Amino acid sequence: MNLEAVKPSRLAIGLSLALLFAVGFGLWLQARSRAGLSAMVAERSAIVSLNALTEIVERVGLESDSLQGAVARYVELHEGVASARVIRFQGIRMMASTAPEDTGEQAAPRKMAREEKPLYDLGQSLRAAVETNVQEGRAFKTEIDLQKLPAGGVALAGPVAEGDKIVGAVLIEAIPSAYQVGGTSWLQALLVLVVPILLLFALVKVAGDRPLVLLLLAALLLLIAVFLHGILGLEALHEERMAAEAHISQELTLTSRGLATILAQEGLTASPPLEPADWDVDRFRRPLGLVTESAVDEQAVAVREAGERRSYINLMIPVTVAALVLLGFVGLGAAGRTGAALSRHRVAYFYVMPAMVAMILLVFFPFSYGILLSFTNSNVYNTDQPLGDIWIGVENFVDILTDFELVKTTEDGRVFNYQNFYWTLGFTIIWTVTNVAVGVTVGLFLALILNTKGLVLKPIYRVLLILPWAIPNYITALIWQGMFHSQFGVINQVIQMFGGQGLSWFDSPFTAFITVLSTNGWLSFPFMMVISLGALQSIPGDLYEAARVDGATRWQQFRTITLPSLKPALVPAVIISVIWTFNQFNVIYLVSGGEPGGSTEILITEAYKIAFEQYRYGYAAAYSVVIFIILLTYGIWQNRVTGASEGV
Repeated sequence: MNLEAVKPSRLAIGLSLALLFAVGFGLWLQARSRAGLSAMVAERSAIVSLNALTEIVERVGLESDSLQGAVARYVELHEGVASARVIRFQGIRMMASTAPEDTGEQAAPRKMAREEKPLYDLGQSLRAAVETNVQEGRAFKTEIDLQKLPAGGVALAGPVAEGDKIVGAVLIEAIPSAYQVGGTSWLQALLVLVVPILLLFALVKVAGDRPLVLLLLAALLLLIAVFLHGILGLEALHEERMAAEAHISQELTLTSRGLATILAQEGLTASPPLEPADWDVDRFRRPLGLVTESAVDEQAVAVREAGERRSYINLMIPVTVAALVLLGFVGLGAAGRTGAALSRHRVAYFYVMPAMVAMILLVFFPFSYGILLSFTNSNVYNTDQPLGDIWIGVENFVDILTDFELVKTTEDGRVFNYQNFYWTLGFTIIWTVTNVAVGVTVGLFLALILNTKGLVLKPIYRVLLILPWAIPNYITALIWQGMFHSQFGVINQVIQMFGGQGLSWFDSPFTAFITVLSTNGWLSFPFMMVISLGALQSIPGDLYEAARVDGATRWQQFRTITLPSLKPALVPAVIISVIWTFNQFNVIYLVSGGEPGGSTEILITEAYKIAFEQYRYGYAAAYSVVIFIILLTYGIWQNRVTGASEGV
């Protein structure tokens, strides 16, 4: 750390940029939260309107002659609804409508026209969603359809029930909500940006000639400013959330009164009593429980806000860390030195720019996005949501690394939990060590044979022994998988030829491990053989002649001359082989498929199945990040221990 480069003016610039970055990101998050709050009020108001109208339809009855009048009065009384339609599945009929096009000869009730089939199909899809959720016993498919209209507002559709059966659907178009959420306090943001910089200059005298103290003071001011801005912003959002909930509560009250009036006009008593709180539901028709006709449930709102606050904090933590890095980068003069280097070598950077852009787009961007994805609960059902809405911080990593249930209890007794991360990690380590040991041993042994002087047909042997590496490994994996087939595999047939009993190779973890070990051993030894042979041929023959003169045995020559001479070539090859084997997807996936019961999965195949069979993309991304950290740690440790890349 170059503390001599720490100067008050440079540090003030760094603090200003860091504050702009962190506070600006916080302002963006708060603005997005306000926009989400406005959208939430509009959506919930529209759903309340839809459910209230559905209750009128269910109480009046789809077959009632007065249904059209009741629906028309509801739309007239409810300013938030532009039009409404009610359809019945039996007979494919439009039972009531206030849409402008449904007048005259098209007035309801009537049979639906062919061009109105999408409305009927939409109702049927809602019925299928309700039935699926009942069968699954969980919220699986949305039971309220919501679409934004090009001119503003939303179109909603919900099911109409008679007893346990869905017999129709209600469709409404809601006008854009007039509710406005408060704006950003720019004065507060300006104070948060300016005051820390003024304090920094005021504290210069306190730091004196101690640049480290000045740097720490700047970092402390940055942390305090970001913390205060976050606290004040969250408090403002809380007040706006409570105001929004009060607005929803007021709408429930007005809608309930209007509904009671319509029912009275139809000569219907409100029995059972109206439950307006049940109209405020999510798109799975689950009551939110946040408001009633008369009040806001502050405790329920606080529980809901806790998750939103946690998401905000989880997003701001990495942003604050990045702001601290920016402060140090500018404050310590690294930014100036980087700019000077870019200016001095601008021609060289111009030439490498295409490669840098390609690396950013093809390598660094996907890699960075994968890391960001690991901090979310992204899955097949929320891929259309922004990262901020599904951000959960380090929960995926905590779930992966704190699950120590290696053994679980089942109806058959205590068994190994093959889905546990540490089981998979342990198997991956065993798989890697044994495969690398087999590859190095067999490859080195064959290289020693091929290096023998005067060996007959040496070129033919080299070609034959390189073939396993030359053939695409997925083809080899499929061939070996067929060879281990319990009924038709050639290996079992050979065993039976000698009087043995064929095995079901994939029915036990040990025999399944033998199959993948054999396959990968066949694939890996040619690489080690080529590396070893090249290194052997570079060893001067004079060393062996001198050793023989001194009376050294072949073993002593191998131990004192061959192995030390092979080390510079073998150690990097072993590191590469470890990384390849650790991530050897094809052999595991195509040969054993992780059978039996996932016992032969390695980390990379487990991550693949989590992503593309369980569709838990965020969890799979976290799994992949853990794999990367393990391999990175191993590579750094191996390089330091062996010094394999000291000459690079």
